[in-house]
Amino acid sequence: MGTPPSSAPRTVIIGVAESDAHAVANRLIEMQLRAHGLDVVNLGVCTPLSDFARAYAEHPGAEAVVIGSVNGHAYDDLRELPSLRAGGALCCPVVVGGNLSVGSHKDEDDDERRLRALGVDHVLTDATQLLLLLDVLDGARHGSLSHSR
Repeated sequence: MGTPPSSAPRTVIIGVAESDAHAVANRLIEMQLRAHGLDVVNLGVCTPLSDFARAYAEHPGAEAVVIGSVNGHAYDDLRELPSLRAGGALCCPVVVGGNLSVGSHKDEDDDERRLRALGVDHVLTDATQLLLLLDVLDGARHGSLSHSR
């Protein structure tokens, strides 16, 4: 059994990558996170990285920034991430998920390697992994490996 959850609200910033207008998964993820008691700052679709950085500056206690991509252009949309990180913006874990490349022949290992090279901390190909990852991140922030809800 882990440590009890902290009394501070857990905040997550979510949105869809800049070139992507797919809203359905974003809204479903928002509803799932809220149902599990998280405060969600949803930036919506077609969100530039600068908006994620601005939202993080407004919510510096956010445990993660979660960026979705359905159109497969995540790598191109996240090219500014290294400079934002170097400048001190987006100091929390950045999680990217969804369809991460264009074309019928996918190489998930290559997609993940390229995104990690930009500074993405976690790459998810299955949205059902998100809550578990956020719980692990929260536990790490509070000095435990995990905690029960």
